[in-house]
Amino acid sequence: MLSMSVAETTASARTEGRPPRAEQPAASGSAKYLGWLFAVAIAAAAFNLRPVVTSLGPLLDQVRDDLGMNPTLAGLLTAVPSLCFALFGFAAPAAARRIGPIAVVTAGMGAITAGVLARSFAGGTAVFLLLTALALAGVAVSNVLLPVVIKRYFPEKVGPMIGLYSMALSAGTALAAAVTVPLTSALGGDWRYGLGVWAALGALALVLWLPVLIARRERGERSGGAAVPVRLPITRSRTAWALACFFGFQATGAYVVMGWLPKIFQDAGIDKGTSGVLLAVTMVIGVPVSFVLPNLAARRGDQRLFVVVLAACGIAGYTGLALAPAGGSWLWASLVGLSNCAFPLVLTMIGLRARTAGGVAQLSAFAQGVGYLISIPGPILIGRLYDVTGEWYLPLGFLALLLVPQMLFGLRAARARHIEDEAVHPAERAAA
Repeated sequence: MLSMSVAETTASARTEGRPPRAEQPAASGSAKYLGWLFAVAIAAAAFNLRPVVTSLGPLLDQVRDDLGMNPTLAGLLTAVPSLCFALFGFAAPAAARRIGPIAVVTAGMGAITAGVLARSFAGGTAVFLLLTALALAGVAVSNVLLPVVIKRYFPEKVGPMIGLYSMALSAGTALAAAVTVPLTSALGGDWRYGLGVWAALGALALVLWLPVLIARRERGERSGGAAVPVRLPITRSRTAWALACFFGFQATGAYVVMGWLPKIFQDAGIDKGTSGVLLAVTMVIGVPVSFVLPNLAARRGDQRLFVVVLAACGIAGYTGLALAPAGGSWLWASLVGLSNCAFPLVLTMIGLRARTAGGVAQLSAFAQGVGYLISIPGPILIGRLYDVTGEWYLPLGFLALLLVPQMLFGLRAARARHIEDEAVHPAERAAA
């Protein structure tokens, strides 16, 4: 099912201006096994895209105390992920054009492994931040290019493969949040072991990507005389801007939930252990939904129904958290978790709104880069509103209100259109 046919690979190469490979028997065992290895490698890479962040949150107090990190720097640390995702994400397409997306993702897995392992030995705040940024750079380029790899090498299976990618990402997010503290305790209580152990998963993903890199022998689009895909003036595309804003608003909600949901429940009288489990619920619920939703969304001409349903779940969940956080805690956590499944939905739309892998690369970098920049102020503002009021009514009301523009931008992005039809050069438009 997941192996790629020669015809698919050849057609993808032609649309990208790459010379097709010599044809081999489609049913060859090596091609079949490579296809499955590729799929497993994609899942392993996706699994590593969030533990860099979610493993740190539960141990942040210990890290601050041990490194002498002041509150300002700790606050900066919470903003570093979105900033790195934006800055390094913008650079990903250029790197992919030079050496190929598979090589960049492989390097990304190496950066994650090295950064996560090395920061556990950091002796000061500055080194810790730099090594965290190294790991996040690997996350950022992989964030952008994994949908590109899927579009290029699984062109007929975008929905299922985005579903596999999203499910693995959600599973990694939930696992790191749920087991980092008990795992640290089992390893002697030292945060350095609790953070460093996640490098093993990065190393596993790297081991899986290396044979894929060797087998594919992928070259950058600037090498070997291959035609370089036209760079789209993507800022002229309304669909691209709608996707970027939709991505930004959903990322705002997701990072607020990861950072503040346990505190919301604790302020309502729920103990720390249960509040942590409730946070895990919001993440775990995304595992099956993240697999099913992209498949359903990819089958439809547009995805507006899903945009509305997920926004409605979020509005209901935030309203419940504001009015009766303890009374319906499991229901509110489930609804908020469903709302956060806008992430796999927007990834699916990125893969569907461009015709070629080159278009997906540019759209993915633009939507995620701009989107993460939009998301940076959200968690900081929510914390400020809570500090000023001492209650969660206003912050939660603000989050519910943000779902309105998220839905409006999502409805615009969900229409069955392609950015190549909107982001065209003036000369091409005049010729048409």
